[in-house]
Amino acid sequence: MTDTSTTARRIVFVTGPSGAGRSSALNVLEDAGFEVVDNLPLRLLDAFLDVPASAQPLALGIDPRNRDFSTTVVVDALGKLTGIAGLAPELLYLDCSTEVLLRRFSETRRRHPLAPDDRPSEGIVRELEMLGPLKARADVLIDTTDLNVHQLRAEVEHWFAPGGKRRLTVSVQSFSYKRGLPRSVDMVLDCRFLTNPYWVPELRSLNGTHALVEKHVMADPRFEQFAQKVEELSLLLLPAYREEGKSYLSIAFGCTGGQHRSVVMAQFHALRLAEEGWQVSIRHRELDLRKNEET
Repeated sequence: MTDTSTTARRIVFVTGPSGAGRSSALNVLEDAGFEVVDNLPLRLLDAFLDVPASAQPLALGIDPRNRDFSTTVVVDALGKLTGIAGLAPELLYLDCSTEVLLRRFSETRRRHPLAPDDRPSEGIVRELEMLGPLKARADVLIDTTDLNVHQLRAEVEHWFAPGGKRRLTVSVQSFSYKRGLPRSVDMVLDCRFLTNPYWVPELRSLNGTHALVEKHVMADPRFEQFAQKVEELSLLLLPAYREEGKSYLSIAFGCTGGQHRSVVMAQFHALRLAEEGWQVSIRHRELDLRKNEET
């Protein structure tokens, strides 16, 4: 990956399947100080990048609906830019599950741009297959399946610091095994061996952000050693990821319902990493979903 010193100009290619939030992400980057160019035809890419660069970071929206779209051209452009001193190119990929993409198109009644005979499911599958090489090449991958527009803004702002200075960011989240593993995470840790507050009547309706639940989970004699080992592992991996040029590390803690033990562990671990000086974001998948349902 390109050396991202403070003098390097950040150039972010933004892509992903239709309906995953690419336009919203570009709006966030523009608000963050990036020069944004959307739907740039790839045949014009070389000429555009040959223009004398300014210090302002650049975000390029790459739309797979363009006639001249080619994953090979995009990957080659990233490789070419990587070898140019003073530039810090990277690829932001907005991902989303097929089911949610289909629901979004159904709710908005939009026609999928790659769908024949107005069958969005076929267009979605075709587009995801087309974008496969870019997803594999992504420097930053944000899964928008469970994100609303405000959460997406927070994620994009977190990965792309003001001024275009890239740094390794840690995402810590909690989840429920009942709803399946979160997508696109680097480390998954199971908290189901810890004492479960669900079986304590006065704690059942609370969640892991409540002091009483936190106290109950942390009272488990295995909690302290588990938390310490996870912290040691994270602090071993984070510098190594940074040295390899990775932009982010995602850590997920799971329990049965995603309400108590995993939330406590995610909160505790995120705080410890922040105290060690790492840039940390935190998200509780099941708690966020419940909030959205209530509103």
